[in-house]
Amino acid sequence: MSDDFQTGVDALRRGDGASAREAFLAMEAAGASTHQSRLLLAQASAMTGDDGTANAALDRILAEEPGNLYALVMRGDLLMRAENPRAAVPWYQAALAHAPRFASLPPDLIETLRRAERVVAQVEQDFRAHVDAALSRDGIDPAKAGTRFAEALEILAGNAPVHVQQPTNFYYPRLPAIPFFARSAFDWVPALEAKAPAIREELQALLADEGALTPYVAAEADRPAKQHSLMGDPRWSAFHLLRGGEPVAGNAERCPVTMAALEALPLPRIPGRSPIALFSVLRAGTHIPPHHGLLNTRLICHLPLIVPNGCRLRVGNHARTVQQDRVLIFDDTIEHEAWNDGDATRVVLLFEIWRPDLTAEERAALTSLFGTISAYAPSTEDQAGA
Repeated sequence: MSDDFQTGVDALRRGDGASAREAFLAMEAAGASTHQSRLLLAQASAMTGDDGTANAALDRILAEEPGNLYALVMRGDLLMRAENPRAAVPWYQAALAHAPRFASLPPDLIETLRRAERVVAQVEQDFRAHVDAALSRDGIDPAKAGTRFAEALEILAGNAPVHVQQPTNFYYPRLPAIPFFARSAFDWVPALEAKAPAIREELQALLADEGALTPYVAAEADRPAKQHSLMGDPRWSAFHLLRGGEPVAGNAERCPVTMAALEALPLPRIPGRSPIALFSVLRAGTHIPPHHGLLNTRLICHLPLIVPNGCRLRVGNHARTVQQDRVLIFDDTIEHEAWNDGDATRVVLLFEIWRPDLTAEERAALTSLFGTISAYAPSTEDQAGA
């Protein structure tokens, strides 16, 4: 350890920032600096109000070690002192993102990072209050501006993530990422909901047959094992009616009312692939973890048939309470998850439809494309929704 280093450390302990600064600058001039001495130089310089030297020392550290937690937090501190909190927050967030969970860090660094968390939370709260006040002065009511504006405010404030379409198999460009679609936009919804009681009667007979259901997420003999917490788990089960574009023998015949109702819907019809339709059965206390669907050219529809209290579906930043006999239509390529926190089984009729914003020409082209892909290399099982 150099004499200058010890001199600087002793000066800092005495609260003598000026002497400490000179000692660490002497190390810099002699080419003897380390990351530790530069951190102390930044600290001493900040004590004397020399933010320029402090920032220069941090620049040299971060150029060589971008994830240095002390340097990242100190940069945020300097920006806070310069009354630039919005610029400070990314530096604190970078430190928090680089840090392993706090248990493996020195106690002083743990407290430093927890302080950074508190500062970030306060800055975000202050910024949201500033925005709300400005909107109010301009006569803007966020509620009247609509759900998109409200969600944008939550994302801006750091209270919600950005959710985009992330299909696992096929992406069709420039389709809007809409989590839930309005039921009123689909003229077939009222007729289907009116048939729910009759469909439920068929379903009740199936549920009495314990052997009728199979796990929703199942291993495939010729495919690598899927990583899924509900793999092979009967708590999330299915009774398939249409699979790979064809009625499932032995199942479809048991549900003539349901099959007739499906026949009247705008299902994609692609040889070897679509349509799909099934009863999705979620046992009490089961959570389907966040996941993404296969392709964004379709929407997933739920007709809830048996719904205890405590059933929810989240798509992106929007969560809906599942209501019996009330159709839900959503884009499953946006991250989604489902819960049955009730004390009984939840069952929905799940099926797919074309996205309404695809033209007839696009649907024909996609039908040809998907059919060609399936003929060349059969796709993995086309599971969907929740």
